[in-house]
Amino acid sequence: MSVAHAVPTGTCRPLDRSAPVFVAGRNGLVGSALWRLLTAEGFSSLLGPTSTELDLRDRPAVFEWFTKHRPHVVILAAARVGGINANNTRPTDFISDNLMIQVNVLDAALRNGVQWLLFLGSSCIYPKYAENPIREEALLTGKLEPTNEAYAVAKIAGITQVRAVRRQHGLPWICAMPTNLYGPGDNFHPVHSHVLPSLIRRFHQARTERSPKVVNWGSGEPRREFLHSDDLARACLLLLEGYDSDSPVNVGTGEDLSIRELSDLVASVVGYEGAVEWDTSQPDGTYRKVLDISRITALGWAPTIKLADGIADTYAWYESAGL
Repeated sequence: MSVAHAVPTGTCRPLDRSAPVFVAGRNGLVGSALWRLLTAEGFSSLLGPTSTELDLRDRPAVFEWFTKHRPHVVILAAARVGGINANNTRPTDFISDNLMIQVNVLDAALRNGVQWLLFLGSSCIYPKYAENPIREEALLTGKLEPTNEAYAVAKIAGITQVRAVRRQHGLPWICAMPTNLYGPGDNFHPVHSHVLPSLIRRFHQARTERSPKVVNWGSGEPRREFLHSDDLARACLLLLEGYDSDSPVNVGTGEDLSIRELSDLVASVVGYEGAVEWDTSQPDGTYRKVLDISRITALGWAPTIKLADGIADTYAWYESAGL
């Protein structure tokens, strides 16, 4: 494995704003945030086929698309994602789909000589009992959280493939590991969404229907960290233009709160004033997971969107979308 090294703070290799950039997963939470940022930054040749236009699990179709469009930069934000219930009940879907997406895109990018590639993973790659705040060096040092093990293994495979490309082919491909994300364009499915959008949907429905109480899953005691997708998008561009390392880079806020505290915050934003109960028969997952973000802050990045403001922004989008 090549020696990891970060480009020093202040050193930048600006991407060609006119070159084709493939945002895989363009319509998802992260992909849509990347699209907004790159458009604002003057990138004039963005490529973002929908899943109906290009199924990334279809290997021949992916290779044909790369040969035709020849992207200069690839940001792999496409993935099958979901909350604790979806991960726990459909592990085959999560490992199979994500492995296919990753291998197809990474292989096609290599075949077509893509110079700049960013692979987006997840903080779930880290061991269940990793010391908090979790440093990048914790990867592969312990057992994973069982409820999302299949998804985590797929993401770890993606990191390993990027490292392999760096070692064998010398390309400066990189990986970023975001914490729990939220924002406009999130998945608000009543069963399969992540905790924050599920709370928004639940409290909105309860307020609309004037329900006297809301029942949340788990004990409310686990602690989590949340990052707005627009802040992640800024981090991705910074890393593409100023980072070169074998090691993944954590992207988060470095601050956490309990799910119970998050519930109170969402209820306040939504305007729900009824009772809240907790269904402890549902799994909690890892008790605490907050990232050490010293590596990316050393490059000059910091989150800018406060959680309360971000939740209000996301709720406004949810209402306008009529979901």
